[in-house]
Amino acid sequence: MSTDIDEALDWLGRPIDCADCAHKDRLLDERCKPLRACAHDRYARRIDRFFDWNPDLARDYLSHPYFEARACAAKAAEVFLLPALLNDPEEAVRWSAARRLPRSYLLKLRNDPHREVRIRIAGRLEGADLLPMMSDPDYFVRQMVAKRLPTDLLVLMINDDDAEVRRVVAQRINQALLIRLARDPDPVVRFEAAQRLEPLDLLSLLDDPDWRVRHEIAQRADIKSIGALLADADPIVRETALKRRRAAGLNDDASIAILATGQGERR
Repeated sequence: MSTDIDEALDWLGRPIDCADCAHKDRLLDERCKPLRACAHDRYARRIDRFFDWNPDLARDYLSHPYFEARACAAKAAEVFLLPALLNDPEEAVRWSAARRLPRSYLLKLRNDPHREVRIRIAGRLEGADLLPMMSDPDYFVRQMVAKRLPTDLLVLMINDDDAEVRRVVAQRINQALLIRLARDPDPVVRFEAAQRLEPLDLLSLLDDPDWRVRHEIAQRADIKSIGALLADADPIVRETALKRRRAAGLNDDASIAILATGQGERR
């Protein structure tokens, strides 16, 4: 039967022999353990645990040929050793180093070739430091920028090419500019904007082609101004408008007849 030690493999698939390891003395106090915490293991979790238990050895692995060893070592090594890793060929290593470095070092990775690094960098930067990333080629990077950019600068992203980015802008932009997104060509963006508009501004969207926008109007706009929605093409919009009118004592025979027609259509 194989032992646990026999089953432990390094990053090249070779069996790990603790007897030949430079850290075998740490087996005695269990600062390393096969299949649990090992600098030579193929699995990042075990390597990571090794450096958690032995941070004094991390600096010796910053140039290891296995990228997971370098990335894990970067989490524990002295900070002054990390800038050199920002040029590492592996994105996991670059990010592992960047997350512990001061803001000035993060700026250097705003144009990193890997989207995951740029997404994480955008998630840490603030204010004007994010401006160059508004034109990032990846929509998810720009979406992260839209989530963190100061609201007074979001107008610069109001015409972003991607609807998901504009949707985030609609969630955060100042009320004075929100009406522009309420006329966006994408219905999801318009609905996002409609949910934040003041009731009076909603009335300008009565003819919106998306039922969700009209339903928002039926729910929140001035009760005396939603009569047109009693004849809306969507039954949910009609019913919502009618219920509000009836609650306000504005129901009439014509309105009830319209609702009955709509219910008949659904049957």
